[in-house]
Amino acid sequence: MRAIGYRSPSPISVQDSLVDIVLPKPAPEGRDILVDVKAVSVNPVDYKVRRSTPPAAGLEWKVVGFDAVGVVAAVGNEVASFKPGDEVWYAGSITRPGANAEFHLVDERIVGKKPSKLAWADAAALPLTSLTAWEAFFDRLDVQKPVPGASPAILIIGGAGGVGSIAIQIARQFTDLTVIATASRPETKEFVKSLGAHLVIDHSKPLAGEIAALGIGALAFVFSTTQTAQHIDDIAELIAPHGRFCFIDDPSGFDIMKFKRKSVSIHHELMFTRAIYGTPDMDEQARILNEISSAVDDGRIRSTAMQHLGVINAENLKKAHKQLESGSTIGKVVLEGFA
Repeated sequence: MRAIGYRSPSPISVQDSLVDIVLPKPAPEGRDILVDVKAVSVNPVDYKVRRSTPPAAGLEWKVVGFDAVGVVAAVGNEVASFKPGDEVWYAGSITRPGANAEFHLVDERIVGKKPSKLAWADAAALPLTSLTAWEAFFDRLDVQKPVPGASPAILIIGGAGGVGSIAIQIARQFTDLTVIATASRPETKEFVKSLGAHLVIDHSKPLAGEIAALGIGALAFVFSTTQTAQHIDDIAELIAPHGRFCFIDDPSGFDIMKFKRKSVSIHHELMFTRAIYGTPDMDEQARILNEISSAVDDGRIRSTAMQHLGVINAENLKKAHKQLESGSTIGKVVLEGFA
């Protein structure tokens, strides 16, 4: 089968940072399903793995890619939820070979039914970011439990990015919170407004001052998707006592003591945790994906695919990685089919 991979971690500027390769077609066992991949999207985790992680012991190639949609081609002998021919979507596992391949093995417990009303590429934009935002809101921040005395609002830092753009929609459709998103360019401000953000503030300015100017008081919840280290002081100032703060990036020099006086709870969300550890509630991700799928088909959630770079090959994936590493991507970058 065709795939895209690398032999050693490297910057995207290196010629063989991603190359077209041919690998044996895998066969499913146990609870794995084999998916005929139709489209993929690219996330920051893709380039972070590419820059840092060599192939597993005994393997010549490392294949990345996590967001995928496709058709079930075969199932393992313990699979109960799917059969060949089913259309599925998922975000995979960081500890297994990735989805930048014609056929991909994935555990059924982290797979959902693809929205019937979305094309392949549009659907590929949503699984990883939807799982991240949903888990951040309902498993980490517990947004359905009010913070006494706080403004019932959530600040989403990086509203135009992949996670931010679906987080705005999930917050609007599944909570009663006032949704405040950050954006700094005219086009990103318009984008987050179109997704349903009640209010938009500029993250190129001090966030605490921007929130104070809104006149709504200290916030119950903050969800930071990017550049968290730059905003720590402001977050500590604008969040309410007993507020809850979740981030998904890796801020260096994070000073948790800034939040002690307010007894703010701090959470780090990684949607791969359930798959990495095979947690008892691993199948919760299938439930979440099915919930999002239904919301899409009901017209409540829209795809965040903003750039379609063509077929799935090394050349186009390199373009996608470069785009994400630029830090200026709006929504998601998708690729579709194998030429």
